[in-house]
Parts: sequence; C-alpha cells; structure tokens
Amino acid sequence: MTTSSQGPQGTVAPIASSPRPIDPGVTIGHVHLRTADIDRVRGFYVDVLGFDVVAEARDVPGWGTTGDILFVSAGGYHHHLGFNTWKSAGGPAQPDGVAGLHHVALRYPTRAGLADALRRLQSVDWPLRQVTDHGTHEAIYISDPDGNDLELCWDRPFDQWPLDENGHIGAIFGDLDLDDLLAEAPPQR
Repeated sequence: MTTSSQGPQGTVAPIASSPRPIDPGVTIGHVHLRTADIDRVRGFYVDVLGFDVVAEARDVPGWGTTGDILFVSAGGYHHHLGFNTWKSAGGPAQPDGVAGLHHVALRYPTRAGLADALRRLQSVDWPLRQVTDHGTHEAIYISDPDGNDLELCWDRPFDQWPLDENGHIGAIFGDLDLDDLLAEAPPQR
C-alpha cells in the first residue's frame, strides 16, 4: 500500500516514479505562444482577463524574422505569458486534429478569483468550451482569440482532494455549478 504525504505541491502519490526524480519544487514559470495579432491578444489577456503588461514592442528580431511581442503577468512576476508574431502574424488558429499544445492552465489562488474570471468572460459574452469539477480543482475551459485553449482553474485545499487508499487520484469530470461559483465573486471594481 502506498501512502501519500504532502509534498510542496500536493498530496497525490504517483502511479509511477521516475528513477531520477526532478526537484519536487519545479513549476511552470511561463508559457510563450504564437499569435496572429498582438493587439487582439492584448485586448483579451489584458482588457478581459486582467493581466498586466510588463513588456511590449514592435518589429523585434527573433527566430530569423521580425515581429511584435507582448509579455503579461500577475502580481509582479516577470511574465506568465509571452506572445509573439515572429512566424504567425496574420496566420490562422491552430486547428484541432494536430499534435501540439492542448491547453494552458491559469491557476487562480482563490475560488473568488476564478468566479471573477467567469464574471469577466460573461460580461463580454466569451464562449465557454467546457466547465468541469475535477475533484482536485474546478475548471473553466475557453479558447483565446488565436484558438489557444485555456483552463482557468482553482485548486481545492490538499486535504479535500479525492484520493484512493493508495493516495492515487482518478480522473474526475463532474459538472461545475456556475451559479454557485458566481456567488463567490468579489464585488466588482
């Protein structure tokens, strides 16, 4: 029987451990995405979701060409998301049915923060692709203006994660009650 103990990022026991484990404190620092239009993506990530712009420039050399760049963050970090048009300016969205990035998860520190994100999306009639209660976390799945899929999520406290007697987690795809979530939204500013 495997028992789970709390690590720096959770309580889930792996179903298979690496023979040479990575440092357990490693996190995803940032994601850099291609975009067709810096202004359009800025409008979504800054004006709708509320990220701060930490850097923005036009005609920047990179990857053998020039293009526009945008770096956004929350809470003073150097950047959580970077965008460029180096090889994608004016291009189409990545279609379904090809290999590549499935989605980027943006984790909100509170349930109220996730509720605020939902309210922001609803205020501009942004389409929700899927809303799910995964047991460990609640998630709202959307696509950004370039067709990049995002999971906006909030993690439950570790002691509320649904683990089996071995500390393993199963896939959970329950319904997320949006009205209940919205009841947690902070007052609008």
